Amino acid sequence: MTTIETTTAGSLPRTQALIDANAARTFEDDGFTLTSTPEYEELVAEAVRDVVERQREAGITQPGDGEFGKAMSSSVDYGAWWGYSFQRVNGLSLTEENIFTQQPVRSEPGNVRLTSFPDRRDWTIFRDAYTDPASGISTGKNATAFPTTTGEITYKGHDAVAADVRHLAGALRDGEQGFLTAIAPGSAARIANDFYGSENEHIQAWVEALKPEYRAITDAGLILQLDDPSLAENWDQINPEPTVEDYLAFTQIRIDAINDAIAGLPKEQVRLHLCWGSWHGPHTTDIELKHILRTVLGAKVGQISFEAANARHEHEWAVWEENKDLIPDDLVLVPGVVGHSTNLVEHPDLVAQRIERFAKIVGPDRVIAATDCGLGGRVHPQIAWAKLDALGEGARRASQRV
Repeated sequence: MTTIETTTAGSLPRTQALIDANAARTFEDDGFTLTSTPEYEELVAEAVRDVVERQREAGITQPGDGEFGKAMSSSVDYGAWWGYSFQRVNGLSLTEENIFTQQPVRSEPGNVRLTSFPDRRDWTIFRDAYTDPASGISTGKNATAFPTTTGEITYKGHDAVAADVRHLAGALRDGEQGFLTAIAPGSAARIANDFYGSENEHIQAWVEALKPEYRAITDAGLILQLDDPSLAENWDQINPEPTVEDYLAFTQIRIDAINDAIAGLPKEQVRLHLCWGSWHGPHTTDIELKHILRTVLGAKVGQISFEAANARHEHEWAVWEENKDLIPDDLVLVPGVVGHSTNLVEHPDLVAQRIERFAKIVGPDRVIAATDCGLGGRVHPQIAWAKLDALGEGARRASQRV
């Protein structure tokens, strides 16, 4: 019988002990780097061992560390995926201006650029809903303040990524494959830049800075998951709405940055995570997968993780089927088959059906069933673990059927 592998998209619910310990940490002199102690690191190591075992019990065959080693908010366990990178590079500082305080700028045809981070078209259309605390929309809280690039970007996170590797490797069994997440250059560069002469130079600086982190993960035999929601999500942060052609040219720069950053790494150990942003909003202005798939497939990775369970994007499994001739023969698809955006726990048979759609396109040996996005901070921990149980059981049922 074929065994359908399973994994997650990264973030998982943190224990209260870990949240409390994080809340007790202080910021270093730069204002956005959190201090650490041997006691805190041991607490993280213990928490990673526990979360890996719990994933194993749920039927997850490629577990991660839940992103427990990354910076997080003291009140919610969301915000780690991006903000952690600020603590691992030199060249950043807190200034009066950042992406949240900048005045909105306008993009121009042929010269596409991000406007300002809160200047999303979806947020504008549904302003009443987004500003109503009772609406159920959660945009998350950030772990650290957002800095500005004011000097040369260089990597200083060697000890931090070594700890991430050590914690996860210590929790894995012999022969068990695990993964760690890391920010992609294009997403990391979505901060204000007062140092580099152009956006391309800024992105390239992040490419060079993040290479040591990527190499450390793959050298340890782990899967490197590059988180790059900017590939799809940027579309909603450009005003006025650009042409698809201009947007693809804008996005190609980010794909080229990924390929540069992972050059020389084992392709089968690199996974790209694509999504449209994990907040619980309407997402009516998301770009359609059919417009960006060809460009995204230009990333020289061994796996692509993507949203395939939520109500806005589930139908796009058909886009993969319609374009199956474009899918490289060695590419593994990692579709989300349980969602982060609803409290409803998916029935295992529904999970199995979603898995089977992709198994019919590329074969069951090239499908790893996953979550749409990180569950930590997006649904209640009890619901998150019920979803992972459904994921594991759904994969078992799909394995019997294919």
